[in-house]
Amino acid sequence: MTVTIFVPRDAAALALGAEKVAKAITQEIAARGLDAKVVRNGSRGMFWLEPLVEVRTDQGRIAYGPVKADDVAGLFDAGFLTGGGHALCLGLTKEIPFLRQQTRLTFSRCGVTDPLSLEDYRHYQGLKGLEKAIAMAQAEIVREVTDSGLRGRGGAGFPTGIKWKTVMEAAGPQKYIVCNADEGDSATFADRMIMEGDPFVLIEGMTIAGIATGATKGYVYIRSEYPHAIATMTEAVEIARTAGILGASVLGSAHAFDIEIRSGAGAYVCGEETSLLNSLEGKRGIVRAKPPLPALQGFLGRPTVVNNVISLASVPVIMDRGAAFYRDFGMGRSRGTIPIQIAGNVKYGGLYETAFGLSLGEIVDHIGGGTASGRPVKAVQVGGPLGAYFPRALFDTPFDYEAFAARDGLIGHAGITVFDDSADMLKQARFAMEFCAIESCGKCTPCRIGSTRGVETADKIAQGIEPEKNKALLADLCNTMKFGSLCALGGFTPYPVMSAMNHFPEDFSPAPMVEAAE
Repeated sequence: MTVTIFVPRDAAALALGAEKVAKAITQEIAARGLDAKVVRNGSRGMFWLEPLVEVRTDQGRIAYGPVKADDVAGLFDAGFLTGGGHALCLGLTKEIPFLRQQTRLTFSRCGVTDPLSLEDYRHYQGLKGLEKAIAMAQAEIVREVTDSGLRGRGGAGFPTGIKWKTVMEAAGPQKYIVCNADEGDSATFADRMIMEGDPFVLIEGMTIAGIATGATKGYVYIRSEYPHAIATMTEAVEIARTAGILGASVLGSAHAFDIEIRSGAGAYVCGEETSLLNSLEGKRGIVRAKPPLPALQGFLGRPTVVNNVISLASVPVIMDRGAAFYRDFGMGRSRGTIPIQIAGNVKYGGLYETAFGLSLGEIVDHIGGGTASGRPVKAVQVGGPLGAYFPRALFDTPFDYEAFAARDGLIGHAGITVFDDSADMLKQARFAMEFCAIESCGKCTPCRIGSTRGVETADKIAQGIEPEKNKALLADLCNTMKFGSLCALGGFTPYPVMSAMNHFPEDFSPAPMVEAAE
């Protein structure tokens, strides 16, 4: 029987040498005349073990990692095609603690299947949600998504069902589903992992959204820095179209829905939905004033659902297993699971899907294993470059939208960046202002000018120039940006700045300037 060997094609694994490993394995199979094949799967999300090579055996899939091309001959010598012992052997993949302790719903197939095999997708419960949706009325689908408690996983946390209901009830000759895959936050890679490792789940989720709202056309707007995701999604759409999942008759039904892949041009602000829509229309990516809401006047002025990748990719499991099943996970108003992305100075970086409710300390210390440097954790930034910095004193905060908001933080896209005690929080606050100044679309004054003045003010504090006066000025600038900016870029930049000032005041008290003697 042909033995199947899995080598990831995920961008993170490729960056760590997966292509060379796959080539070496293929050459070794040929040289030894073995009956084996290589399947390029997605990543399991354990990046410290990449490239993670798996072998399908009678006991289950056995993992080896991290594997380098130079290790391949030794693996074959050790009999790894039958799960043979080797220094790199990790045992059964599903029993690796980091993976075993997760609740994988949205990412249940990621790293398991061949991303471009519809046969694999169906075998692992794919298209079950779409098949059920086809037999339901629009309002029933929307109610199921609403009752599940699913909220926007892109950062805003807005109830997905309410957005769908608005578009469903809106009048218009044409409606659209737009998937925001412009994943630009630092320490975020969940969208990319889905698109590269399980693209059909996104296609299925978008198609269900189209049927529910009466939209017949969808767009996936992918950041240009994700060439592998763009290529995989483009191929997956073609496969789905050929198989009758997309097109004039979705799975042989009366519903029509098709998808087009578009790539961005590198602007961070296009992660904001109205800037994205402008870019999608071929215009400059600048923020639109709201109202009107995109749900009523979105792409080309038509009713439009704009959802994040993870929001849409979570829909198939909700439709397949029911709203109550999904809602049973989580806490408070944060229902279901969230793919937490752990990065920065951390021992075990990667993707960890779990129900809402774990404390920040559990995520950083136990799941992430503390810092990679071995030094104490000083700060954790949650929510990308515009997220607040939390000190260890706040590590009891549960991972929940409202709990973070109550402590002047935000979950955002659930990216976590860990810093050890060598981090200078004044420099981090300055970076936030500089990042905003560079990425601002320039439409509103608080963001455009406030961020530039913020950099200047942070520099004065660092130089010891009237520190108390300038700290007060920086706080005032943050207040103006928070409440005066048109979108979250300027509105959220104060979070890292103010949290750094409030929780790490010692870093904002440099030695005063000493005048040089005449």
